Amino acid sequence: MFRPRSSINFLTSLLITTAITGPHPLPAAAPPNIVVILADDMGYGDVQAINRDSKIPTPHLNRLADQGVSFTDAHTPSAVCTPTRYGLLTGRYCWRSRLKSGVLNGYGTPLIEPDRPTIASFLKSHGYRTGIVGKWHLGLDFSRLPRPGKTSSAKPGQKKKNKKKRRRAASPLLDFTKPILDGPNRRGFDDSLVIPASLDFPPYVYVRNTRITSSTTIDQPAVKFPGFLRRGPRGKDLVMSDCLDHLKQQAIAFLEQRAREPKTPFFLYFPLTAPHKPVLPHPRFRGKTQLGPYGDFIAQVDDTVGAVLQAIDRTGLASNTLVIYTSDNGSFMRRRDQPDARDHVDDPSIQAFRSDRHQSNRHLRGTKADIWEAGHRVPFLARWPGHIKPGSRNAATICLTDLFATFADSLGKELPKAAAPDSYSFLAQLIGKGTPHRRPPVIHHSAAGMFAIRDGRWKLVLGNGSGGRQAPRGRPFAKPYFLADLVADPSEKTNLADKHPDIAIRLEKAALRIRRGPLPR
Repeated sequence: MFRPRSSINFLTSLLITTAITGPHPLPAAAPPNIVVILADDMGYGDVQAINRDSKIPTPHLNRLADQGVSFTDAHTPSAVCTPTRYGLLTGRYCWRSRLKSGVLNGYGTPLIEPDRPTIASFLKSHGYRTGIVGKWHLGLDFSRLPRPGKTSSAKPGQKKKNKKKRRRAASPLLDFTKPILDGPNRRGFDDSLVIPASLDFPPYVYVRNTRITSSTTIDQPAVKFPGFLRRGPRGKDLVMSDCLDHLKQQAIAFLEQRAREPKTPFFLYFPLTAPHKPVLPHPRFRGKTQLGPYGDFIAQVDDTVGAVLQAIDRTGLASNTLVIYTSDNGSFMRRRDQPDARDHVDDPSIQAFRSDRHQSNRHLRGTKADIWEAGHRVPFLARWPGHIKPGSRNAATICLTDLFATFADSLGKELPKAAAPDSYSFLAQLIGKGTPHRRPPVIHHSAAGMFAIRDGRWKLVLGNGSGGRQAPRGRPFAKPYFLADLVADPSEKTNLADKHPDIAIRLEKAALRIRRGPLPR
């Protein structure tokens, strides 16, 4: 990433960092197949290849790192899932859309604008077969039943209580016998098998292309953590503890089909449902790690990745397939440093890890949803035989919005006009060309709408708290701001805003400029 000195003014910095060159076509005989595996809530410290102190075995992810590159400064555009998924697929920060904070629920309407290009639609326009298997969480347009008319026999004293109950039960009535009206197939995907949102959000159904796979549902009762579920309809063919295995099998089936048509390149987007709650590892993994259900669930995620890699190798696809593994945000597990603290190993209902046992977010401050590093710094591993040097590491600061431009670059194609406005190719870093990564500053965003900007070693939080789960939550754009030197202080312990006011002012101006609109290319 470009590292301007504090004496360089913002305009000069902007002109230098936005001098992004055009595409760099690779001397490949054919366009690469692309597989993106997106874990759900996997922390920076949950992968042994990144966190050597982790006691949770991740042999398959370790192998992926050994066969490719590990990016140690990779970030999601948001510290929660829906906005990250929007940013990944569109190359656009989600806070530019209608969703300014939080996430959609399972009944949410489509968030990606109908005319907005996605990675899938772009690759499809260049001859790719595109598929998604897994968690969508970007809104589906379900066919709905009319809600029955109001009837009331309540006594006057019961009205307030009944109104509260109605609010709790106000989920829409869906017609599962009819196709959905909008979803992945309208956003560039030829083939799709998805669940609507996170696995703790109803409706709990599989949707294959536009059809719900089971029109018969049962009422799923609410369940407390770690098997956390909200009450709502569940398709009879969706069993929570079997869900990840089912999605894995469907992803492998897609790969096997593509191997039978080797002349057509493909894009597979495989957004997992784990290790997000409900923390329900399959019975064959229970007790495998001695670190409770959470540790066992991480082991199952690793096994799932291993099965996909094995399918790619077995079908002869590996030689021209770019595989990327990353996460949509950090782990929801909180950090406890006291040696006698109780954590998820002592009691699976505790959403915390004791740092001498395991470090889900490693040394990073905060948790999922926060503007602090643990909210959005994530594992990022990539393998591409013949292009990526095995066992390499890269410290360039990248963002998941950058995948769109990177994939276009790998094809030697220009981005469509107005597409992927916040996406900047890191292909040179991916394949180890050694050229400096000249990217404009990255904007981070928390669950509650807190902004931060990252430029080189410096990060400025434009607010007075986490903007998420860690206290104090603070408020966006409320002073004092927090300036961190992430090279000297990766755990964000010391606020340097008073010591370096010139840097804080420069970064604030840069952040406000980027908020007004995408930087020119």
